[in-house]
Amino acid sequence: MVTFEEAFQIFNRPFFTLLRTAHEVHCKNFDEQTVQISGILSVRTGGCSEDCAYCAQAARNGTKFPKQPMLDLETVVAAAKRAKEHGASRFCMSTSGRCLEADKFEAICDMIRAVKALGLETCVTTGFLTQTQAQKLKDAGLDYYNHNIDTSPEFYPNVATTRTIEDRLKTIEIVQSVGINVCAGGIVGMGETNEDRVKMLVCLANLKTPPRCVPINKLVKIPGTRVDDSKPIDDFDFIRLIAVARLLMPGSYVKIAAGRNTLSPSTQALCLFAGANALFSGEKLLTVDNVEDGCDAALFRKLNVKLEKPKE
Repeated sequence: MVTFEEAFQIFNRPFFTLLRTAHEVHCKNFDEQTVQISGILSVRTGGCSEDCAYCAQAARNGTKFPKQPMLDLETVVAAAKRAKEHGASRFCMSTSGRCLEADKFEAICDMIRAVKALGLETCVTTGFLTQTQAQKLKDAGLDYYNHNIDTSPEFYPNVATTRTIEDRLKTIEIVQSVGINVCAGGIVGMGETNEDRVKMLVCLANLKTPPRCVPINKLVKIPGTRVDDSKPIDDFDFIRLIAVARLLMPGSYVKIAAGRNTLSPSTQALCLFAGANALFSGEKLLTVDNVEDGCDAALFRKLNVKLEKPKE
């Protein structure tokens, strides 16, 4: 078990020492020149009953985001094929809402089977799960379940009141109990402190099994949400957080997720040096913009980075 005090001391190490140490740990666990790419698609959008402060899809926010019903299987498969053509080895499917109705849940299972048949790893996020639902996802062939804890336990009430962080951790426990990999991270730049950010990582690192993938999202401000006026995280603090994630969870993929389009190529390169080894591809991440087409290919050429191939 790692303590907050230990982790925060790591966060505050001299910058170059922190990055060098994180890079050495990264090289012991992964190929430093390989990056895993995921495609992502919102298969049901908007109309969510939760009140997450950062989200355009939350009905309780003032975003008036349009509601989109569940996409059909053909549309999802076509998007997965495009993602694979652009180098993705994993395809993520997200649904808005606290949990899925029975018929929609079966549709998700069909999507998992169809995307797996393309030779891609699969990841979904459908909100809270029961043990029975988790087993159905496992039986359908699901590789990863995304369920972010968002922030520290202490700051969590500022992010959402319709659920608790304990609710989130319970679903993670259920998912892991059936043998599905967990993808769990959080969002930074919502008004929390560096202490909160490190506490979030400590919470993840101290799970019985740390998440196999840890996405770090930089808040994308959306007018109408309750955090659209918050102060952005400093780029150097973001890089430090990536390094701490790598040191606390050496065997996990560390993913630079939302907000990457606000990071310069040089900052992204430092994140990769500090231990990040996973990214989302495509120009859209659910409801927010991602990097423009061609930017990743240009960066990867400069860094001599190659893409991880799908698992056989």
